Amino acid sequence: MSVRIRLTRVGATKRPAYRVVAIDKRRSRDGRPLEFLGFYNPLTEPATVQLETERINDWIGKGAQPSDTVVKLMRQAEKAASAAAASADGEPEKPKRARSTKPKAAEPAADKGADTSNSAADS
Repeated sequence: MSVRIRLTRVGATKRPAYRVVAIDKRRSRDGRPLEFLGFYNPLTEPATVQLETERINDWIGKGAQPSDTVVKLMRQAEKAASAAAASADGEPEKPKRARSTKPKAAEPAADKGADTSNSAADS
């Protein structure tokens, strides 16, 4: 049996949400899975990704092939977890560079005294 780790669609019309599942490769998109491994909601800001990485790694160890989208989601979840761990460890984030508050060079004095009225209108 060829097992894939892929997304199945759940949710209402035009309001998609997805479950990450381990499923036989030959089953339909929304067929009965072997195991639920997490979920993904792209409509929240930021997108909600919750994966059982330990179970996913177990399935991959048994020969299951993750889909390209699941691989992207795993990387995204890993990045979010490492960022959360870094902030929990108390490491300060790098401060953003402050912009210079110096005023720009002043316009030449000749431009300040120039007459801005339309000379053609005076004729």
